[in-house]
Amino acid sequence: MRSPGHPGHHRAKEREFWDELATGKLPREAADAVGVAQAVGQRWFRHAGGMTPYSWPSPSGRYLSFAEREEIAILNALGKGVREIAAALGRSPSTISRELRRNAATRSGKVDYRASVAQWKAELYGRRPKTAKLAANQGLREYVEDRLAGQIRMPGGVIVAGPTERDWKGLNKPHREDRRWVNAWSPEQISHRLKVDFPDDESMRISHEAIYQALFIAARGALKRELILCLRTGRALRMPRAGSKRVAWAHVTPEVLISERPAEAEDRAVPGHHEGDLIIGINRSAIGTVIERTTGFTTLVHLPREEGWREQPIVKNGVALSGYGAISMNKALTAALASMPDDLKRSLTWDRGKEMSGLDPE
Repeated sequence: MRSPGHPGHHRAKEREFWDELATGKLPREAADAVGVAQAVGQRWFRHAGGMTPYSWPSPSGRYLSFAEREEIAILNALGKGVREIAAALGRSPSTISRELRRNAATRSGKVDYRASVAQWKAELYGRRPKTAKLAANQGLREYVEDRLAGQIRMPGGVIVAGPTERDWKGLNKPHREDRRWVNAWSPEQISHRLKVDFPDDESMRISHEAIYQALFIAARGALKRELILCLRTGRALRMPRAGSKRVAWAHVTPEVLISERPAEAEDRAVPGHHEGDLIIGINRSAIGTVIERTTGFTTLVHLPREEGWREQPIVKNGVALSGYGAISMNKALTAALASMPDDLKRSLTWDRGKEMSGLDPE
């Protein structure tokens, strides 16, 4: 058995971390909530691909907890016998005897029971790793990889080289220009197509969720991590659904929420209520759109590059020179709507994009 080294955090603590994530917290916030370092929480989240590894219920009282193992270690150090320890914990003497014998630390040259080592051994023995289907079935894996990659072949079978790809570190969502052929199949398309191509071969079956898990969880080793670039979302990690229900932050204050929009804007009977959006194109070019809800009249907001764009190194949290930063958007939107009569400027609905953080709600 390998050395445990630092015992690390117990499964119960990691389970609490994933429970906090399910409420909509960010990984660093969930880590603070359960009392672990933010780096530890980020590592748990990244290594699991954003998906909780604890899909089963928490252990029942049938198994010894870490708190009970701490009690066993204290009573054992005080020279208490097996039956005394069992009576104090309300457990069977055979359970205590087996725990002291099976999960004791032996690296010091003698049998010594320590709660942290015992918990580590119990969790190690309790694992039941199962080989992923894509890792065991080569034919299925090749079928999935070919269609995920969206390879285009000439009539003679020669693969056409795709667009030039930049190196991707795997830590963030890649830009659209870094992704591969746009005709790559989605995992759900692959899952359904298998039944058509192999109607009589039950071994050629896999769910789309299993394909996503093979991509997001690198430790499974079933699919190449680089195939993340073939997903249409380009998402490298599964994002918790509850994260979309987080409360407003930054520039989105309660008084500018969509629920505070005038009621007359809903039926589109009164002109002057607009909806806007930012469209980002190739090479990070952008243009803003403002559409009047009643007439559909559209105003295009020109967003030219700021002076110095790509002429100097990018500074983190520095001034946005791409043309659609908060300051640039504020100036461009004000200029685009300046000629519009005040009666037609009743409200403007936008999403939570940071480009609107410099706009005065009034």
